[in-house]
Amino acid sequence: MFPGRSAAGILTPPPVRYYDGTMDRERKKAILNLAVQAGEIMMKSGGEIYRVEETITRVCKACGIDNVEVFAMPTGIFVTLDNDIAGDTASTYIRRIHSSETDLNKISQVNQFSREFTTTSMTIEEGMARLEEISGSKPYHFAIRVVAAGLCASCFAVLFGGSTIDFLSALIIGMISYTLSRFLEKYDINFFIRGLCSCALATFLALVVATSVRGASYPYIISGAIMLFVPGVPITNSIRDFLSGDMLSGLARMVEAFLIAVSLAAGTGIILKIWTVIGGVTL
Repeated sequence: MFPGRSAAGILTPPPVRYYDGTMDRERKKAILNLAVQAGEIMMKSGGEIYRVEETITRVCKACGIDNVEVFAMPTGIFVTLDNDIAGDTASTYIRRIHSSETDLNKISQVNQFSREFTTTSMTIEEGMARLEEISGSKPYHFAIRVVAAGLCASCFAVLFGGSTIDFLSALIIGMISYTLSRFLEKYDINFFIRGLCSCALATFLALVVATSVRGASYPYIISGAIMLFVPGVPITNSIRDFLSGDMLSGLARMVEAFLIAVSLAAGTGIILKIWTVIGGVTL
């Protein structure tokens, strides 16, 4: 922590965030809450395991606790603190992680918070208020995200070789399928069903467009639309976890990515099969 400077130019020590030899149970609980809250925000925002553990350890050590053990997984965080005071007992905290999404802005904000907390005189109360502000920050407006999803799908359709008609079709279908995915997520539908239903709808709409609009090609439209749901972040994070030595977390995220990929393929394949059975179009 950096010391402050008084009006007379005399260096003054920063506020004490911990008690030497007299840390009570409530103080230790406050430190645990602060550290785990920072880790939870990062985990829910798609952060890597090593980054979550490093952030929690850094915050605890900034409060004067050198003996910190952290074990993080995509579904939970386990932290044990022991400030090495005679007669004091260790404290363990467990936080269950129920859902996650990709929010790189929140990860960046928590990283910045951890730097400020360890290098300034920020108190635990101020730190918790800052984390609550980060956690409560809203993402881009839903309409902006829908338009961005449509543009992403349409650009992939062109990238795969689609025409202008395919670009426009993928734009609209991408927006519709993304909206369905967000709607299902609102009602806590699991990721497998969300991916299956969203890709099934995108495939069905692409086939309808291909049979109704001259020059539209359903393979390019479907390919562009389902790229919205490809698990790129889980795959990348699983590889990074493997390289960092977090084998269990890496395996868990790899299985998650595999199941998402299966759901996308299943949703697309089911509709294509039904379409050929009813004689909608020759595939």
